[in-house]
Amino acid sequence: MKSIDLTPLYRNSIGFDRMAALIDSAMKADASGSSHPAYNIEIIDEDRYAITLDVAGSKESNIDIKVENGVLTIHGADQSDTEKTYLYQGINDRAFESKFNLADHVEVSGAELVNGLLTVYLKKEIPEALKPRTIPINSDESVIDHKSSSKSGKQKSAA
Repeated sequence: MKSIDLTPLYRNSIGFDRMAALIDSAMKADASGSSHPAYNIEIIDEDRYAITLDVAGSKESNIDIKVENGVLTIHGADQSDTEKTYLYQGINDRAFESKFNLADHVEVSGAELVNGLLTVYLKKEIPEALKPRTIPINSDESVIDHKSSSKSGKQKSAA
């Protein structure tokens, strides 16, 4: 596996070290080739997403969903029944763990298990302080007073 050196990008950017870690972990995940359980990532609308995993045969009590440090982890416990003897076993019932890196301000809003498909719902909620805002240009008197008082202050100190 080849590694990517992102050092030149750090000269002009601040706070993107998490991006390098994400790229590195994505490359390692692709190299491992593990795709159990199969999953889809769906865009529901501009700010809502859904991750659906094929967890056939799993019970809600055997599945654990956690979010920690921007990583969604879905863990399924081993569900094999040692009392059963199979002629053929095509349904995969081994333990699994899937991890998904969440972007900033993406939160898990719920989950449901229907017909062997686990769907985890996500919502992007950008705080008001971080949303773009328009700054109006006006000739408010307080702005004019501020400008005239700063000019008179300069004139006084020059005298």
